[in-house]
Amino acid sequence: QGFNDDIFLISGSLQPNLGGGIIAHNCTLDEITTRVNADPFVANDVVTAEILELSPVKASKPLEFLLA
Repeated sequence: QGFNDDIFLISGSLQPNLGGGIIAHNCTLDEITTRVNADPFVANDVVTAEILELSPVKASKPLEFLLA
């Protein structure tokens, strides 16, 4: 759902075998928390989610849109 809503930019596995990660943008911490908590794996206590908030200050040209 996050990709369809243009909130999630990229997702993948954390290495070595540490779970998964998602980079999101254009949402508040409360909005992303709601999305993550609605995930069936999180909601059914299969996995524990950790949300880290980043305040970017510098980006390469292709990623400058993340600074807005």
